[in-house]
Amino acid sequence: MQIRPRLEAVIDDMLDGHIMLDEALEEFEKLYIQKAYGRNKRRISHTATALGIHRNTISKRVNSYRSQEVARRAHENGNKRRKTH
Repeated sequence: MQIRPRLEAVIDDMLDGHIMLDEALEEFEKLYIQKAYGRNKRRISHTATALGIHRNTISKRVNSYRSQEVARRAHENGNKRRKTH
């Protein structure tokens, strides 16, 4: 599989969109972990083994992503309620 050309295309898009390196790395890591977590049927230990990192790291990241998602949805719902009144 030729991953480099695909990554270069994504990087070009990100640079064109003025995405900062820290944001790009954070988003890549988040998606990578979420995909691996899903492929491993949401099993922390299996995901950790597949990615070659400690299970506590996966657990902390997955919990963090969940918290961020809950906060984002709450914020969006709050904005929707204000707009309809």
